[in-house]
Amino acid sequence: MTDGPGALDAATARRSGTASRLALRVLGCDGSWTGPGGAGSGYLVTSGGTHLVVDLGPGTFATLQLHLDPALIAAVVLTHRHPDHWTDLYSLVTNARFALHRESIPVYAPADLPDRTGLAGSPVLDWHRVAHGGSARVGALGLSFHRTDHGVETLAVRVDGAGRSLGYSADSGPGWSLAELGIGLDLVLCEASYSVEHEGTADHMSGRQAGEQAFRAGARRLVVTHRWPSIAAATVAAEAEATFGGPVEQAVRGREFIL
Repeated sequence: MTDGPGALDAATARRSGTASRLALRVLGCDGSWTGPGGAGSGYLVTSGGTHLVVDLGPGTFATLQLHLDPALIAAVVLTHRHPDHWTDLYSLVTNARFALHRESIPVYAPADLPDRTGLAGSPVLDWHRVAHGGSARVGALGLSFHRTDHGVETLAVRVDGAGRSLGYSADSGPGWSLAELGIGLDLVLCEASYSVEHEGTADHMSGRQAGEQAFRAGARRLVVTHRWPSIAAATVAAEAEATFGGPVEQAVRGREFIL
């Protein structure tokens, strides 16, 4: 395909010089449930012509098509079995089967995901089971996986490409350290589901805890994500900035971050 949004996105990247950098595009960032006009967790990571999708929550496949031809997806990473992080895998599979006639798209995920999705036997997908301490290579991107503090097996992901490093916490409570992904990451995408008064009510982090984690890990930039739609964005950001000790950016559907 040469005339779809993927071709336009690639041309824009070449003109701006971002093709040789590591880029993060937010496909969805609502935590646990989707707010009005929102989408669940999902991100597009790109470097050197490699396009990796990390999580595919409800509504993310629609956003993806605004920025990339799905035929250009090199692989998918799914961090854990909770539906707000993977249900648009069905849309990807249906599109690949009937529109693209594509098979064997690599999917990196914990061992329980294939059966959980009901797509374990789909010829469209080539499942690669990963666990804590595992690593993989997808084109220009290096991946490493680390288990977090969550109720089910959940894998945070470090992505390295173009001399830059990105860490994604996936879902986690404060009992796990972002530093496991490495010290001094160029950008950390960390969940901050709620504000301080909710701490301890679920296996998630507040803005305060996310900022503290990023500070201890020496992150150069912090982007908070997975905010519950019922929690004010300004509240989460203010908490995170107070403990991070610097400006904090927020994930917004469609927003791109260049490392």
